[in-house]
Amino acid sequence: RGELRCICIMAVLARSVLVTGSNRGIGLELVRQLAASPWPPHHIFATCRHPEGPRGKVSVDTVNVPSIQGAVRAVDSHLKDQGLNLLINNAGVSSHATLHSLDSQEMLSVFATNVVGTLQEFLPLLEKAAKGAGKEGLSCSRAAVINVSTKLGSIGLCLGVLQAPMYPYRASKAAQNMVTRCLAVELQEKGILCAAIHPGWVKTDMGTEEAPLMVEHSVRGILTVLASLSQDTSGTFLDWEGNSLPW
Repeated sequence: RGELRCICIMAVLARSVLVTGSNRGIGLELVRQLAASPWPPHHIFATCRHPEGPRGKVSVDTVNVPSIQGAVRAVDSHLKDQGLNLLINNAGVSSHATLHSLDSQEMLSVFATNVVGTLQEFLPLLEKAAKGAGKEGLSCSRAAVINVSTKLGSIGLCLGVLQAPMYPYRASKAAQNMVTRCLAVELQEKGILCAAIHPGWVKTDMGTEEAPLMVEHSVRGILTVLASLSQDTSGTFLDWEGNSLPW
């Protein structure tokens, strides 16, 4: 029954999906599992900063407005008048800077990547999808923005993970969480769902081999959670198993 449930979930996730930072790690696995679904999205846009590599498809530098605008045009040309259903903001950078090693330029650079995302430029395509979906309520199949966050950005959990200060990374993810919360309120009337999700500590280049969670397992959980999101869960901060996390 569990296997059948996963198949049904994947069948209804979204008609079109765009994933940033999809050349490796969680982003690449999201694209792989979406494409491998028995009923994959009609359009999967795998974006990354340097698409000239063997896995790249669409160029998106999330801190470069002309790059984002070029990606919007490319996506719009494929989708015609249908709009984009699901935007997964996965691109991000880490930083292990401590209080003593912190450099102001590093802090600004990490914020630029992790907080200044692609939403403003893609918003018209999301609005178009929300209006044309012919559906009520909020869901990823209608229109949604999902920000891949981390529990290291949770102020409520901060005292529990002091062994990893990571000032730029953690502060930028806390800011991203605030952006998600504000977007959920502002875009609700437009029919666009917004949520933040913690993928777990995953074995990736960013997570390192010390991480306990395999990327395949994390992404399988993420996609199950995304398919379950609704008007009641818009604006929430969840982990890859669907558990609520404190802001």
